[in-house]
Amino acid sequence: MNSTVTRTLSGIVFLAVMIGCLLWNNYSFAVLLMFIMTVCMWEFYRITLKGKHPKAASSAIAGALVLFNCVFAGMAAPKLACVTFIVLLVLMVSMVFMNKDFKDYAYIFAGLVYIGLPTVLSPNVVMQPDGSYSGLLMLAFFIIIWSSDVGAYCFGMLFGQKIWPAKMCPGISPKKSWAGFVGGMVMAVLAAWILLKTGMLEFPLVHVLAMAVIIHVMGVFGDLFESLWKRQFGVKDSGTIMPGHGGLLDRFDSALFAIPAAYVYLLLFQLV
Repeated sequence: MNSTVTRTLSGIVFLAVMIGCLLWNNYSFAVLLMFIMTVCMWEFYRITLKGKHPKAASSAIAGALVLFNCVFAGMAAPKLACVTFIVLLVLMVSMVFMNKDFKDYAYIFAGLVYIGLPTVLSPNVVMQPDGSYSGLLMLAFFIIIWSSDVGAYCFGMLFGQKIWPAKMCPGISPKKSWAGFVGGMVMAVLAAWILLKTGMLEFPLVHVLAMAVIIHVMGVFGDLFESLWKRQFGVKDSGTIMPGHGGLLDRFDSALFAIPAAYVYLLLFQLV
């Protein structure tokens, strides 16, 4: 099976699982997000720690899973803060007993902040004020992110080679062009407008368009951040779990920046 077919089939399965789990119910959402968080954190620690401190890395992942379930269960903020403190305290105490390179433990906390924190807070996006579940907003976020990626790729291929070859961050990601950046923004805004017209998004037009721009811009920064991390450690892909696509962190790098930023925007304007 050639690489194009493998990549296509892998992408179709990925989309089917994502859409199915987000739309089915709150438990399928929780299983999906916990799986994504676990694999992404494992990929991050495997590369940054190079196999060292597996117990500390496992403890960090376990702690993130505990916090996710606390948020998912609707734990009140004061209690959640206490549980968070306990999780962090356990990790810091483990450093004392293991007495290893402190820099490695900085990577442990970096994984919690970079991957764990956005995922742990994600149930807030799907749980409604009356306690019911709706994955439509989360799915809309992902559709805008995917549209941005497609637009960036197509515009970059069509116009970023010869017509407008200027690169965004050649030292981090040599293939990212300004043509792709503009194309991604156009597609993100178009996708958001279509979602508004189909009723999937129910916010005022100006906020839908602003949200799309935020998702696109922060998604690009999320992608560049992961590229910077991979360049630092000399790897091309974060993993191999998705044939033809790399690791899960490669697929969710944009979402880790874009979705929290978009949701905060909606919170600031009291739209959610």
